[in-house]
Amino acid sequence: MITGDIRNKVDKIWEVFWTGGITNPLAVIEQFTYLLFIKGLDEVEMANEEEKALIGNKFDPIFPDDAQDLRWHKFKEKDPNTMYQIMAEGVFPFIKKLHGNKNSAYAQYMADAMFLIPTPQMLTKIVEGIDKIPMRDRDTKGDLYEYLLSKVATSGTNGQFRTPRHIIEMIVKLMKPTASDVIVDPAAGSAGFLVEAGEYLRQNHNNLFYEKRLNEHFNNTMFYGYDMDRTMLRIGAMNMMLHGVDNPNIDYRDSLSEQNQDHEKYTLVLANPPFKGSLDYDAVSPDLLRVTKTKKTELLFLALFLRMLSKGGRCAVIVPDGVLFGSSKAHKDIRKEIIENHHLKAIISMPSGVFKPYAGVSTGIMIFTKTGTGGTDNVWFYDMKADGFSLDDKRNPIEANDISDIIQRFGHLADEEGRARTEQSFFVPVDEIRENGYDLSINKYKEIEYDEIEYDAPEVILERLRKLEEEILVGISSIEKQLKG
Repeated sequence: MITGDIRNKVDKIWEVFWTGGITNPLAVIEQFTYLLFIKGLDEVEMANEEEKALIGNKFDPIFPDDAQDLRWHKFKEKDPNTMYQIMAEGVFPFIKKLHGNKNSAYAQYMADAMFLIPTPQMLTKIVEGIDKIPMRDRDTKGDLYEYLLSKVATSGTNGQFRTPRHIIEMIVKLMKPTASDVIVDPAAGSAGFLVEAGEYLRQNHNNLFYEKRLNEHFNNTMFYGYDMDRTMLRIGAMNMMLHGVDNPNIDYRDSLSEQNQDHEKYTLVLANPPFKGSLDYDAVSPDLLRVTKTKKTELLFLALFLRMLSKGGRCAVIVPDGVLFGSSKAHKDIRKEIIENHHLKAIISMPSGVFKPYAGVSTGIMIFTKTGTGGTDNVWFYDMKADGFSLDDKRNPIEANDISDIIQRFGHLADEEGRARTEQSFFVPVDEIRENGYDLSINKYKEIEYDEIEYDAPEVILERLRKLEEEILVGISSIEKQLKG
């Protein structure tokens, strides 16, 4: 978590952007992070130079001799007009040329970067502000970026790109990524799921960073994210790199089209794909339509996950409630496919306020494993009633929170045997789900326990009413006497 001091510095820089005319929050975060990367390049170079001076390590310099004036610590000392000229005519073109340098993890995401800061005075204020933010610590970089993303979400636009971080964190903890996983989010947005998976691995698998093979896998071949919004791709990629992943595979792709040829490539899918989308059949890969013939994106993504996962691969996906109980043939087909041909493990029902203020739709989390041979026996249901925040548009922190209970219970499913349907979680046998047309709505199976209330006898209630009426009449008489004087 970034400190109040750093947060205040970020807020002041953000204010400079807005008062200077850059009011689109995505444009602000892009320009902000471009400058963070420019500063980061110089810090990497300085760290390498210090290491060389101490122990003689050789390294390939990022800045050749004729580009030393493009380094952050050099140009920040210049007057505003000179700094602006260096940035516009030197630094940005230089970074775009780095695209050909395979060792530059920054390059491919900066290739089409545009310098939008309009005046030298504005640039000077922003550079001075960023220069005061300590950036060498990876955790600080990551937390800083999360704070920037939260500002995008709370600005009133583009909230659809953001799954609440505490929900992402819960899902990752439920799935427990391993050091050998190959993880994908086919609707990555700002790469929140991939970032959180990386953080979980850092905290729980230290061997990742001491074994060369695992470290190379973590930095180069573990994380994959796809999206169709180029701005979000850049933001997602920079999010990953600021969280310490050197070379994330964040690419432009229509995941549902024939352009996506991935078959049995990944071991873990973490996703919150678009809801309520509708596509033409011609725009959808035919093999997905064979699983469920529909134009609804939320159903097509489930078919896609089954295709992209390798045997034994796991998936946790957020879906609108309609996916769980929809009565159309397409809805039933995809549920039947997962239940009969793979292993549906859990359905976690979330309250409708989780995605407010951007959407009020009720959602659930489906957790399943691709087997190709079935395996669904008992499906675990959990009725989440609170996530630690109010369920209105304000989403203020509250004490009620089921998340830790969900993680604890899911991690010890053997202890869930025998729970009554009146409890917050319980098992439902697959035969019962079949009998109900593969309906996965928790309300189909949850039993509500009604408390018996004993009322007074009718004659007692009538006597009470008679006494109240007498008291009212006395009161009216008293008021009339006072009015008559």
